[in-house]
Amino acid sequence: MLPDARPEAAPPAVPTTPAPDNPAGAALGRIVAVFPAVIRVTCGLAGACVALAVRTPPVHVPLLVVTVAVLTGWSLVFTRWTLRHGLTGRLVTVDVTLTVVTCLLMRHLVAAEVLPGEVSWVAILASTSVIVAQLGLPASRSIPTGLLVVGAYALGAHLAGADPEAVAHAGTLTVQTFSGAGLTYLARRGSRLADEAFAGFQRVSRQALLDRAAREAERQHNRDLHDTVLSTLTVVGLGAVTAGSAGLRERAHSDLRTLIELTGARSAGADRPTDVREPLADRVRTALDRLPRQPVVTDLDECAVPPAVADAITGSLAAALSNVERHAPGSAAGVRLRGGDGRVVVEVTDDGPGFDPGTVPTHRYGLRESIHGRMATVGGRAEVISAPGHGTRVRLVWPAR
Repeated sequence: MLPDARPEAAPPAVPTTPAPDNPAGAALGRIVAVFPAVIRVTCGLAGACVALAVRTPPVHVPLLVVTVAVLTGWSLVFTRWTLRHGLTGRLVTVDVTLTVVTCLLMRHLVAAEVLPGEVSWVAILASTSVIVAQLGLPASRSIPTGLLVVGAYALGAHLAGADPEAVAHAGTLTVQTFSGAGLTYLARRGSRLADEAFAGFQRVSRQALLDRAAREAERQHNRDLHDTVLSTLTVVGLGAVTAGSAGLRERAHSDLRTLIELTGARSAGADRPTDVREPLADRVRTALDRLPRQPVVTDLDECAVPPAVADAITGSLAAALSNVERHAPGSAAGVRLRGGDGRVVVEVTDDGPGFDPGTVPTHRYGLRESIHGRMATVGGRAEVISAPGHGTRVRLVWPAR
């Protein structure tokens, strides 16, 4: 894969809380804030102690004390600001400027016996500034800034009469500049690609949720039509209700009222509190009252369930009793409700001719969606127990386990 050809922008200040749409960038930003702050304050304080410990000529003690005081104060300011607001270009500029000036004054600040071997406190200061520059600036500016520190250190060591040190540590600083710039570029690019992948995942997830909601809405719409209008038309087609009769008018009126109430319930569904419980026995009685010419023996315990669960159970109950009216007219039907310990079981039974559930075609909508599907949407389940000549029992259980 070719590297991203877009120009690299300077990293923004670290936000106090990570943005939800760029977690990788936010995590990298925290690292970019904390790591430079830690190395600046630790190296700054350690360098101050080392600098003041060796004051042999040609060290100019008053200048050394002033320089150490300024650098120590700057280390504290740098750390406090970076941890609160993030590493910015202005901080890097001030940091590099102080380092360059210190390097040029090296002959007055470092004892001759300490200078060789890349172990002087100025060498540590220069390395720290190079690392900070790579983290705080884009590559287009961080590399020239690092090379500026390299040049200042080489010149300062040369003026101090330590040409071998000038060459040796200048080489080290050059390697730190380019390696730091490369690693920083890879980290930023990796975080950007990770955030792009995360954003793509979020888009796909949102679309999947929308598609799922649309499919569920369509299935619910089909259930309502199946359990009302289509069920009534089927009953008429089977001759169970005479066209133009009072029973058909009553049933059509009940279907229309149910559809209107369902529409209103869905429009207000988002406003229904999730912790509310509804008396399920009352909802079952209301559902039974809407079934014209359908005598049912009831045995109902008093219990309460969430509104969505009550909707699913009563809807499945109505669909089961509608099947009794269509396929076992005249049979004795019963509804039994038992509830307790957070569990609800509703059984709908009839002594009709029964059937073999395994022979029901998969495309048939009644059992699959109006009963099984409706219960599954609220975390429940349905069992249909029947056999030819032995009646039918529909068992609605919530929760499923």
